[in-house]
Amino acid sequence: MNYFSLNNREHTSNFENAVVRGLAPDKGLYFPDKIKKLPASFFQNIGNLDRTEISFEAIKAYVGDEIPDSALIDIINETVDFEFPIVDVKKNIGSLELFHGPTLAFKDVGARFMAGSLGYFIKKGNLGKITVLVATSGDTGGAVANGFLGIEGIDVVILYPKAKVSEIQEKQLTTLGQNITALEVDGNFDDCQAMVKKAFLDSEITDHRKLTSANSINVARWLPQMFYYFFAYKQLKEIDKKLVFSVPSGNFGNICAGLLAREMGLPIDHFVASNNANDTVTNYLETEEYNPKPSVQTISNAMDVGDPSNFVRVLKLFKDKHANLKEHFSAYSFDDEKTKQAIKEVYSETKYVMDPHGAVGYLGLKKFLESNPEYHGTFLETAHPVKFLETVEAAIKKKVEIPDSIKGLMDKQKKSLQISNYDELKNYLLQ
Repeated sequence: MNYFSLNNREHTSNFENAVVRGLAPDKGLYFPDKIKKLPASFFQNIGNLDRTEISFEAIKAYVGDEIPDSALIDIINETVDFEFPIVDVKKNIGSLELFHGPTLAFKDVGARFMAGSLGYFIKKGNLGKITVLVATSGDTGGAVANGFLGIEGIDVVILYPKAKVSEIQEKQLTTLGQNITALEVDGNFDDCQAMVKKAFLDSEITDHRKLTSANSINVARWLPQMFYYFFAYKQLKEIDKKLVFSVPSGNFGNICAGLLAREMGLPIDHFVASNNANDTVTNYLETEEYNPKPSVQTISNAMDVGDPSNFVRVLKLFKDKHANLKEHFSAYSFDDEKTKQAIKEVYSETKYVMDPHGAVGYLGLKKFLESNPEYHGTFLETAHPVKFLETVEAAIKKKVEIPDSIKGLMDKQKKSLQISNYDELKNYLLQ
């Protein structure tokens, strides 16, 4: 499988180079040259397949022969060795829980798969030491730190916005040590992401360090997110209704992976991009004009992205045509007050506890179903409510039980370096 740059189709790469580079030299995101269509028999028999078998069939074409089947299966086994249940919340509405992994967030899947793939390439070849440079608005940092912890030949540098992630999220990315370094940025996520992209194009840095990114711009982080849509379909297959998935959306890698799965033949009829106050894509659907703007801080902080990188991939899947996109894709935005109210109301009615991101997903699904009752809806619960204790407990008026894995974090000492601009990042990377 070859990949091409979305800035210049003439620039192509194999899977290994796309993973190692992260971004194409022209700053474009990589996109697969072909989209693998899975046979109808795969979906008919999906109930007889386990998670590893499903994932292997979904991802194999995009890896090609660059990772042997046996090694790829080992990577997948490590990636999906936890549950992905759909919990019935209300009639016609279910929650796909993606927080049962080691850092209690959906990004465990992409981070673990990328760590396994990059680790394989380092052991196989003469790549030397690689620095994974990543920006996080919340959960990416912890998932990447956990996924890459202790892998030989890899250093991880994580940029996160000061005072704009939850305490637990911050602990997850600042307390591990070893090959993990956290840089606390005086700014927002967009500032962090802009610094990372600039570093990739800075020859002074790239001559000194071999950089790759573990944000969802990297194909090895983006593609495996399709797995849990296949897992969900296995659980929903017998429902005699059209299926809609509502995805809390920030950088749009997650929903883009679901749309790719649909393009491969997965029978999901519609997707809803559920956004917080960062409504760039919602406005695009309404106006056909894409106008990125500075991100706004919200209680669903992992979605605080004003210029989502992966939306260009979403558009490519729909041949860059607004009309094509609107046929199978909707977008809605909700403010913090509506998000808090949704957490409160759903808990009051059902005793189900949502985190703020899941609550935004629920709101988007509910809005879609109001005018499309013929669908069965699933929203993605992308992080455990414990990661947002203050917000969730204030809404439900009850203590949230803290998992043992989190209790052990809270007494650990935070270790981070503070930076305020690109020059300070550059100086660090040149050390």
